[in-house]
Amino acid sequence: MSGRAPFLILFCSALLALAGCGRDADGPLNVAIIGTPESVMADGLRLSEGAQTVRGAVASGLVALDAQGEIKPALADRWIVTDDGRSYIFRLREGTWPGGAELSGESARDALRRAIRQLRGTSLGLDLAPVDEIRAMAGRVVEIRLSTAMPDFLRLLAQPELALSHGGFPSGPMNLQAIGEGAEPGAAAAQLTLRPPEMRGLPQEEGWQEHVRPVRLRALDAQGALDAFAEGEVDVVLGGSVGSWPLADPGPLSRGTLRIDPAVGLFGLQVRRAGGFLARTENREALAMAIDRAALLAPFNIGGWTPTNRIVPAAIAGEGAAERWAGIELERLRGEARNRVAIWRTTLGQGEGPRLTVALADEPGLAMLFNELAGQLATVGIALDGVGADQPADLELIDRVARYAEPRWFLNQFNCALRRGMCSSDADAEVRQALSTADPQARMDAIARAEAMLTADNIYIPLAAPLRWSMVRGTVEGYAANPWAYHPLPELAVIPR
Repeated sequence: MSGRAPFLILFCSALLALAGCGRDADGPLNVAIIGTPESVMADGLRLSEGAQTVRGAVASGLVALDAQGEIKPALADRWIVTDDGRSYIFRLREGTWPGGAELSGESARDALRRAIRQLRGTSLGLDLAPVDEIRAMAGRVVEIRLSTAMPDFLRLLAQPELALSHGGFPSGPMNLQAIGEGAEPGAAAAQLTLRPPEMRGLPQEEGWQEHVRPVRLRALDAQGALDAFAEGEVDVVLGGSVGSWPLADPGPLSRGTLRIDPAVGLFGLQVRRAGGFLARTENREALAMAIDRAALLAPFNIGGWTPTNRIVPAAIAGEGAAERWAGIELERLRGEARNRVAIWRTTLGQGEGPRLTVALADEPGLAMLFNELAGQLATVGIALDGVGADQPADLELIDRVARYAEPRWFLNQFNCALRRGMCSSDADAEVRQALSTADPQARMDAIARAEAMLTADNIYIPLAAPLRWSMVRGTVEGYAANPWAYHPLPELAVIPR
């Protein structure tokens, strides 16, 4: 049995237990995560956002993210970074692993190596490519050496998938247990409680239980979660996205507050199949030219949700990064798109315009998006049909929050090794080149070339940043909107003094 198996058995059994969550002002904080029990089940290394939230509560890495999305100590209580940014030296906190074994540099090194090894073949595995060596030093010290500097490496290291375990016991700040069976179908529930301070790397404290509360967690669909919030059955709803946005009308929910994360990431269309009309680069570009992104987002009426046609956001790409086709009028772009569609129709389309399919989930917000998108593409002669998210399609709607604030995360999402759709081996080679050079300017230039190649190939059509929202009752502390849309449960469990 693998090292994760005992934890997985415990977690799966807890989330599959059905329960009702009665509201008690002096009892647990009731939290609903939008999703199915399966989607929030930590059953491997490719975790949903809901599963990341739970994994981060019951298992810890060397560092973690706080409510604001900033780095905080976890198994390591302090660290230093060398001047060249290529060596991170961590001092582990006092204490033991949950199973009683010594928390030593050697055991942490072995656990981290195991975690990184298990992530091979995933996008996080690509993100971890700069990790060159992990060494155990004297006593409780671990050093991670990188092949090249990575400014946001600590945020990558804080990802829940890089949580460490020893002997099959998770090392996080909270314990998780099932809370019995209830009559409400589909309302999987579990209760998480904070471990004593000394088991969380904090000083012993008498009466610490008076300042914490359990978190009772439910997995519900969007409508069920919002209904439970409106009825006072839950205090927090996490995991809202574009698809469920039309359900989140804050008007009647006067007892709570709608919170929108300033999320960073990808929201757009990736080419799955480069055949037919999409076989040619200029036709894929025509598709991108035809979209009025501002009009696409307008029906959602969300302030601050701005359109983009960049793969890497300008704020992350660096000085001088500009939007594609800046200063060119939409009608001029659409005119060129119509010309290209007409050429394809007369030469390869046998007199008929292109008909494309897009894979997306069956959710009200995505239906709004699809209807507007299909109408826009029709103006240049492209017909668009929607299919289920798991069905074969020409295009796929990508909605993914970034893990760290570096261009390489965005580029790695289209790496050919992931087999997610159309890709560029030349762009992948530039990213590898960036990792092999010590010169900062040469790294930046290679990354810029990689993005330019992906943009020129038009394998991904950016629309905007991801949208993430929550409902949080006004009396709840420990929640903060942040760019990573990550809301740790341990901080919600602390009662303000």
